[in-house]
Formats: sequence, structure tokens, C-alpha cells
Amino acid sequence: MSPELHRKILDILARHNNMTIATLRPDGFPQATTVGYTNDGMKIYFGCGVRSQKAQNLARDPRVSAAIDADHANWAEIEGLSLAGTAARVTDPGELAKVDEIFLAKFPQAAAFSTDDRAATAIYRVTPIVISVLDYTKGFGHNDLVTV
Repeated sequence: MSPELHRKILDILARHNNMTIATLRPDGFPQATTVGYTNDGMKIYFGCGVRSQKAQNLARDPRVSAAIDADHANWAEIEGLSLAGTAARVTDPGELAKVDEIFLAKFPQAAAFSTDDRAATAIYRVTPIVISVLDYTKGFGHNDLVTV
């Protein structure tokens, strides 16, 4: 991956707050939901309920797909990411503390959640394997596919 494309990916990750993430249900159908996320370089972190369907899906199959973008009135300005990778629950106390720090920096309102709310939330790390970088400013439908 070129340094320019790497910077573009990090820029898109920094400019957005939400991603749609798809996990695999027991019946094989994808389940897509929107979550808030933060990132540390190319590692993307999100939280969900410990007992949620998403957490159950990930416990069974760590493969995910995700999309990060925003609404654009002008299609010639579309920029975003579509990716495939794996998600793993973060259990290491040091990594959890770092994720907490970067999550609170991006979403200060999360500080209002109670200790019980936070204990009921599982934190996951998405490690992208392939990323499609959408950049319609370079032409309608333009994308660069990169393997991470």
C-alpha cells in the first residue's frame, strides 16, 4: 500500500464516527448494525452489549465486513471505506485502558456511562485484511483495493 493511500485511510477513519458492521448470524445471513468506533492506526475498535446478537455472532465466527462513509449530496464527492477483516474481543487490561482513553477522546459523552454500563459492554478490535478505498473525486465509482 502506498503511503498516500495509507494516509487517506487514516484520514477517513479520523473524520467519521460510525461504521456499519456486518457479522454472521447462526443461519448464515449477515447482520449489519451501526456502531460508534475509534481507531489506533489501522486497528478499529467498537463496543457492543456482552449478550448482544453481535457478540454471539462474533464468538462463533470472527469474520466481519464494515463500511465507513457519510451521506453526500454530490456523488462526485463520495469518499469512504469498505473492508473485510476479523474481530476479536479485547481482554488485555493494557489494551482496554488504551482503547478507553482513545474512545473517550473521540466521544467525551461516553464518560457519563456508569460503571455497570461499561461492564456490560464488550470491546472488539477489528483487524482489516482487505480495504476498498472509495474516492469518487477521482471518477465515478473509483476505488483502490488494498490488502493490509
